[in-house]
Amino acid sequence: MTHDTSHLAPVWFHVTDLMVDRGEGAYVWDTEGTRYLDFTSGIGVTNTGHCHPKVVQAIQDQAARFIHAQVNIYHHEPLLRLAETLRQVVPPRLDSFFFSNSGAEAVEASVKLARHYTGRPNVIVFQGSFHGRTAQTMAMTTSKTVYRVNYQPLPGGIFVAPYPYWYRFGWDPEQAGQWALEEVRFLLQTQTAPIETAAIIVEPVLGEGGYVVPPPSFLPGLRQICDEHDILLILDEVQSGCGRTGKFFALEHVGVEPDILVMAKGLGSGFPISGIAAPRELTEKWMVGTHGGTYGGNPIGCAAAEATVRVLLEEGLVENAAERGAQLMDSLLEIQSRYPVIGDVRGLGLMVGVEFTDPGTRQPATGVAKDVIQVCLEQGQLIMMNCGPYGNTVRWIPPLIVTEAQIDEGLTIFEKAVAAASMGEKNGT
Repeated sequence: MTHDTSHLAPVWFHVTDLMVDRGEGAYVWDTEGTRYLDFTSGIGVTNTGHCHPKVVQAIQDQAARFIHAQVNIYHHEPLLRLAETLRQVVPPRLDSFFFSNSGAEAVEASVKLARHYTGRPNVIVFQGSFHGRTAQTMAMTTSKTVYRVNYQPLPGGIFVAPYPYWYRFGWDPEQAGQWALEEVRFLLQTQTAPIETAAIIVEPVLGEGGYVVPPPSFLPGLRQICDEHDILLILDEVQSGCGRTGKFFALEHVGVEPDILVMAKGLGSGFPISGIAAPRELTEKWMVGTHGGTYGGNPIGCAAAEATVRVLLEEGLVENAAERGAQLMDSLLEIQSRYPVIGDVRGLGLMVGVEFTDPGTRQPATGVAKDVIQVCLEQGQLIMMNCGPYGNTVRWIPPLIVTEAQIDEGLTIFEKAVAAASMGEKNGT
């Protein structure tokens, strides 16, 4: 059966051409009834799996009571319950919440709050970052030019520092981390003075930029720089949050507490909701009426998010992410030992990247990565996707409900695809 998609704007890129009918757990079914193992999780969104029954029930119950209780007009119970539930998982100092719909909106909220609180205009971001596609967040996004091409001029006041992408540099991780910190200090000395710098915003694990895990000293080093100059530290956990890395938030791996925490993606199990958490002392300086949104704090979204957080905690999905992530990393390192085209394997929990590079030159092997993804889909019914500036990193983002057997199944399909793609590369096809 063919489907007419000609009336949809072609601006969306497509990982597959599948017409899906339903999803359950780690699987989706197309309209022909073929089952696929979905290791994209809607780009890190369906952390509780597709259509978790407790999340579905929460959405259904709330939809029968109130669909749109506009937050400027009323308070509602789901909004208050979500804030109280999140208090259990965010650092205790972050006791004030603002909710919106998308990751980009939450990032914009964090920047607007930082500028209001500090009275300073500038923001430091990092090379390879992805913070969104609105005008403000496009200016902050440096993972690929495609996200900002032909949209210039973009909002100003954004300064870019290098991320410690140590594999790309060919350095020891700690060497790269210390160099990156020195470059932040150099930026504050040469381009944006501390007295005009409101915030440094960083992804604790680089997402779209290549699933890069910084060395352990990097985030604490940023915290120290911010403290020295009264600059706010914003952690963008849009993709790395909600259990994805084997901790509820990736910040827990190094014990760094931000001034503002950004969350989205996995927060609502697919229902559009995002938020920021900050100390009350910051949000009290946010002038009433200077930020908001018609749909922010939507009662169905709040109900979905509250149910999601409870499922993650009560069903041990964060712990499962850590266990399945260890299984995944061990097996991928074994596969790497058999295929030199795999240059690097890195990640935390179930946020793992496999970077393909030419064994001789270490240049990006983008074609191999794309071929691997295609073979996984066509021959193994496994859906995966890539990331990184050159698209040569295959990212593993299965739902946190994934089982040991499903990880093994995905690894078997993946290795066969790597073997096929490597042979094709050798044969020049």
